[in-house]
Amino acid sequence: MQEKRINNNYAPLADRMRPETLNDYVGQKHLLIKGSLLYEMITNDNLTSMIFFGPPGVGKTTLAHIIAKTTNSHFISFSAVTSGMKEIKEVLKEAREKTLFDEKTILFIDEIHRFNKAQQDAFLPYVENGSIILIGATTENPSFEINNALLSRCRTFLLEPLSKDDINELIRRAISKFYSDKNVIMDDETINIISSYANGDARFALNTLEMLLNNSPCINDEIKVSRSILKQCLNRKAMLYDKNGEEHYNLISALHKSMRNSDIDASIYYLARMLEGGEDPLYVARRIVRFASEDIGMADSRALEIAVAAYDAAHYLGMPECSVHLTHAVTYCALAPKSNALYVAYEKAKEDAIQTSDIGVPLHLRNAPTKLMKELDYSKGYEYSQDYKHHMTDMVCMPKELCDKVYYVPQGEGTETKVALRMEQIKEIKKNYRKQKGKL
Repeated sequence: MQEKRINNNYAPLADRMRPETLNDYVGQKHLLIKGSLLYEMITNDNLTSMIFFGPPGVGKTTLAHIIAKTTNSHFISFSAVTSGMKEIKEVLKEAREKTLFDEKTILFIDEIHRFNKAQQDAFLPYVENGSIILIGATTENPSFEINNALLSRCRTFLLEPLSKDDINELIRRAISKFYSDKNVIMDDETINIISSYANGDARFALNTLEMLLNNSPCINDEIKVSRSILKQCLNRKAMLYDKNGEEHYNLISALHKSMRNSDIDASIYYLARMLEGGEDPLYVARRIVRFASEDIGMADSRALEIAVAAYDAAHYLGMPECSVHLTHAVTYCALAPKSNALYVAYEKAKEDAIQTSDIGVPLHLRNAPTKLMKELDYSKGYEYSQDYKHHMTDMVCMPKELCDKVYYVPQGEGTETKVALRMEQIKEIKKNYRKQKGKL
């Protein structure tokens, strides 16, 4: 049974643009290249239970529509938002009856994560005995939102946000297909703004396009789109933020430098500019994680913990919920004492590592798993620090060519004062070892 769809001029443009074959499908090339598992399953009508996981507007429901058009199985579709146990029982009863006539049933559930544990459990025996092939679509991580027993019987496919080029293609297709009777005057930059602000969401892009064209002046069958109309359609000035252009780099630079200068309000402002402009929150989170070690480092090691925790929160929740977690991390980093000692240390060590890559590791530090290696003095003279007082020795670990090199120099900011004291303590302990051995 093929799913009935509304197909008229009153349906939203995003719905009218749904393709009916894989050849017309845009995006998800990593999943739907010819010869891939999912491509072959759909084209050969040899499906197994599966979960489509990905953000809104990336083609999860569209894939279900394509399956409905191509399968010979009985196809049932309903949404977890509007359905309850009564509807579930009716669907499962219908599927069971179809098996008596040797007919498979494919059950597509949109927003499957909205079903609670009891509702999800109801499908399990029918999936196990083959009465239904379950296809679920979810924007939430299946590992957390789908019962383990049900999830283990489904193949999960991760759908990614559409690329800017994918959305540009959809916009141009929509204009060509549904506005071909008009002369649409819209420059490439306007298309790029829509696709950039859509953040990988095709539905958002097409809905915006429809609103834009339907509300632009049409004179003599000519629709002329202006930037001011686009602003009004999106109702946000921030939509002009270009995630791939100069403003992208200007704003992340401003955020980084504001945190470095301990300007809390400026840091939060530039964070908001990026997020409200449609920037990927995970990109911002990654930059904060980098900042926590590059510009704070040992002056406050908690900064890295908080930055990583904010990244995890952004990954689990997404926008807009994760904005407060990123604000937390940005504020902490702006407040924290600053030190770039770790960054400087690595850059110095990197330069030496490149110049001295031919220097062998000292023999006493090498592993000696074989008899031959031991005969070649691998590991000879190694001192196991746990066996010594203070759990350290005066053993030299640097190659002799670099034994006087110093890379990390604490700057005395925040907890680096304690780090500096500990380094002096270690230095004194090793000096005393050498005195005892008569090396000084």
